[in-house]
Amino acid sequence: MERSLVLIKPDAMQRGLAGTIISRLERRGLKIVAMKMLQMDKALAQRHYVVHQGKAFFNDLVDFITSSPIIAAVFEGEKAIEAVRQTMGTTDPVKASPGSIRGDFGLDIQQNLVHGSDSAESAEKEISLFFTPEEIFEHPKKTD
Repeated sequence: MERSLVLIKPDAMQRGLAGTIISRLERRGLKIVAMKMLQMDKALAQRHYVVHQGKAFFNDLVDFITSSPIIAAVFEGEKAIEAVRQTMGTTDPVKASPGSIRGDFGLDIQQNLVHGSDSAESAEKEISLFFTPEEIFEHPKKTD
């Protein structure tokens, strides 16, 4: 089983789309194993976006993700990272496929509603930024 961090970003929270995003990921067959609402501080945001440090948009990313509460979640399933990324759609909502979260609800490339891990290595690092092992739950998923 694979895991992915999912962040429901400030624009999704402000627009009341958190439930829709969570529902779409669950309907893909992914299981929630951890979830919390939090106000990300600047230090955590900088650690989360460290791969973009030094890029022109880095400070805007940090300012945006810390602008209001977010939901952090861990979804688990077969090929969870790929499933999350397909469900989200491409980063630029204009280029995202209809039926994807960003394709249906995204407004621009900066405020694109949701973050999902891009690799198993990233997922492991990102999950550890937001959750302790005790906050991640193992539980069966009924499929019938």
